[in-house]
Amino acid sequence: MASLYCHIPFCEHKCLYCDFYSLETRTSMQEFVGALLQEIDGYREYGVQSTVDTLFFGGGTPSLLDPGDLRAILERLQRHFHVSDTCEITLEVNPGTVGAEKLQAYRALGVNRLSIGIQSFNDEELRFLTRIHSSSEAERAVRDAREAGFMNLSLDLIYSLPGQTLSAWAETLRRAVGLRPDHISAYSLIVEAQTPLFRMVEEGRVIPGSPEDEASFYEFTMEYLAGEGYEHYEVSSYARPGFRCRHNSAYWSHENYLGFGPSAHSFWRDAGRPAGRRWWNIASLSAYLERIAAGRMPVAAQEELGIMSLANERIFLGLRSDGLDLHRFEQDFRFRLQERQPDFILRLLEGGLATINGDILRLTAKGYLLCDEIARRLLS
Repeated sequence: MASLYCHIPFCEHKCLYCDFYSLETRTSMQEFVGALLQEIDGYREYGVQSTVDTLFFGGGTPSLLDPGDLRAILERLQRHFHVSDTCEITLEVNPGTVGAEKLQAYRALGVNRLSIGIQSFNDEELRFLTRIHSSSEAERAVRDAREAGFMNLSLDLIYSLPGQTLSAWAETLRRAVGLRPDHISAYSLIVEAQTPLFRMVEEGRVIPGSPEDEASFYEFTMEYLAGEGYEHYEVSSYARPGFRCRHNSAYWSHENYLGFGPSAHSFWRDAGRPAGRRWWNIASLSAYLERIAAGRMPVAAQEELGIMSLANERIFLGLRSDGLDLHRFEQDFRFRLQERQPDFILRLLEGGLATINGDILRLTAKGYLLCDEIARRLLS
């Protein structure tokens, strides 16, 4: 199985915390769509190698795409790739860019999953984050999506905002769960370099939350969503049974994927090969368009990933997600992690930080709080 990703690099407004590649313009949209179709053409030889099980439109703000442009992209992908009948097709949506008619058009094209970037149901927090929608518009977008026929909805939320109280975050979670989404992604606000938020923190205009507060928000989130019937299957991801994000799970388990558009990443490992190759596109729309116009692929760089590099990634990604399959790990990398780190794994189990069920080494809720440190120790 393989996955496909399309990066749509346009935004109505770029939020102060976002470090994904995007531009506050739509003037090059048509030129970009034409270039994207040409880039997809350049990967036609990969189409015969795997069945596509997931397709994800990210950004940027993919919901700025006109349904006609989305139709053209989908048709080109389906021309070159065998897209399964049960393919998970996700579109990221900003509530401020869609109405009922547009959502109905997306659903008619075959999009069957929406990831709606709400971030908060507190209007003051939304203004701080410089989102272009209000809490009422967010609720309307969810209702419109359900009425359009979407049976798989995910909501993105952010906690540990400067000055945010636990009760305010609890209210956002309560309103989110009240909309009965099938999936919730809840992220701690990270101050990324080269963002307006970073400069505000550097200048002392914003004071970020403390690590202790962040841990409290995280623990509350895990407990609250578990009580509402959501499975915690990745550090920041919660799903009702049967609604885990298959696309992200493919990334975490080293399945093959191709990325199209500026800054998009790809990973491919040929059948029977333990090693793999990763490459990524240039993070510039103008350079991307120039490369495509010149008949060149827009790849910025690539790297060959040897067995140990992939093993280290598998450990890190497995611990962050639904667990590390020790049997598959041994088959893929020809060594048993239990024999390399027996004492440390035993301490994890005895300390209530992890469990082993069958062949799956999985962190507990307590272990997730120390995920990065545990991964670093195992990688050593």
